Formats: sequence, structure tokens, C-alpha cells
Amino acid sequence: MTTTRIERRFAALKSASRGGLVTFITAGDPNYELSLDLLRRLPEAGADVIELGMPFTDPMADGPAIQASSLRALRNGMTLKKTLQLVTEFRKGDTETPIILMGYYNPIYSYGVPAFLKDAKAAGVDGLIVVDLPPEEDEELCIPALRAGLNFIRLATPTTDDKRLPTVLRNTSGFVYYVSIAGITGTRSAANADVSAAVGRLKRHTDLPVAVGFGIKTADQAAAIAKVADAAVVGSALVSRIGAHVDERGTASPKAVEDTLALVRELAAGVRRARQ
Repeated sequence: MTTTRIERRFAALKSASRGGLVTFITAGDPNYELSLDLLRRLPEAGADVIELGMPFTDPMADGPAIQASSLRALRNGMTLKKTLQLVTEFRKGDTETPIILMGYYNPIYSYGVPAFLKDAKAAGVDGLIVVDLPPEEDEELCIPALRAGLNFIRLATPTTDDKRLPTVLRNTSGFVYYVSIAGITGTRSAANADVSAAVGRLKRHTDLPVAVGFGIKTADQAAAIAKVADAAVVGSALVSRIGAHVDERGTASPKAVEDTLALVRELAAGVRRARQ
């Protein structure tokens, strides 16, 4: 497989001796137009890698903020096909920033795996994070994705022990996403010492970059993560900013984009000062 955008981006971060900022937003949240505007402007605000959530009715690993963002998107008619359309539009102005689709297998299964992988690759998607497909089901999506030239990023958690870890890492590519807490997204944060120890353990098992997420909300927290990991992942804090500008009728203010980008700039500044 040729070098992917994800691999090139992490190589560039390593060369620059700094950690990266991975931002998560849900495709179509709060609506298609504002979501596209935000997506296009994330790199300039400091996002090194973008995770784009595939809206789903039952996101069981996600907390209230990301659940709400999925519902907002679905209520506005967002589909997986429109999610790929968002990526296609983004790629018209940005051919370098990696985009990872993150979510659950059901929408991909309904779309059809071969058709999805073909369309995702054509749209400019670089990788997948599918949280409800364990390594035992790699033939279902992981192996076909790798053959299609997409990175398949796997999650490791505080409960992934040394016996299980080689299985989790077996077909992982691009980077490893370390979930720093046991539980759902956006609810609490892990202690820095625990994260540092966990990243060190992962590094003993793999040469892949390690990105750390779940519970990172502030620039200081992002900076602390970037000191010990290759990247900090922020999602719930960003979609909460978006949600704060959606009224009871579901109408979104354009301020949602500006306010969210302001937080991204703060987080990016934190990550960039982490190793100075």
C-alpha cells in the first residue's frame, strides 16, 4: 500500500517534533451547509487530522454531546452518501489534510461494503474508525478497507491488556487511538500519569503513532496529552460548541462555526506549545 495522507501527516508532525490535533465533528451537524463550512476551515484553525462522524441513530460508545450531534444531523436529512459528498466538496480545496470517517458498522453494512469502500476512496477518505467491529471480524471490513488503500484505525482502552493488545494491533494502520477512560465520550478525563503510562505500554507493542482521546476539553488538557502522545483527539467539546448555537426548534446560528473554530484555535495553540 502506498503511503497515505495519515501516515504522511504523522511523519511531518514527528519531523517537526510536535504533537498533533485531531478534531472530531459529526457530518451534517448542525446542518449540511454549516457543517461543510466548518469542515473546510478546520485545517486553517489548526486541525492536523479530521475525524468526521457518520451520523447513526444508536451511537452506543458516545456520550450525550455526540449523540445529540448525530440526532441533529439525521433530523436534517444527513445520510452516509451525503457524508461522502461532504468529503468530496472538502477535497476540492484541500488535498493534504487527512480525513477519517468514524462511527458504527450498521450504516456501512446497509450501504454495502464494496460500494462504500469504492465511494469513500473516490471521495478522498483516508481512514476508518468503526468502533463496534472487533478484530475477530476483520474480514468483514478491515481487510477489504486495507486492500482499498484506506487506513483502519483501531481503538485501545484501559482494559486492553497485554494478552489482548497484539490482536487489537494486528491489522491496525495509520495510528492507534487510545481511549483514555473506560466509558462513553465526553464524560470525564483521565489522569496525566495514567495516560503517560498507557502510551508507553502501547509504544512497546507498536511503532504506530498513538493518539489519545475521550475527555479532552481545554487547551491545557490537549497540551498535556501532546507531551506524551503523538496527538490529542477532541470531539465532544467541539460538538457541544456547535450544539450551543442550535435553538429548541433545531435552527442553527452561523455563530456555531465561528465559536467552534475559536475553540479549535485554542486547542491547536495548546498542542503546539506542549513540547516547547
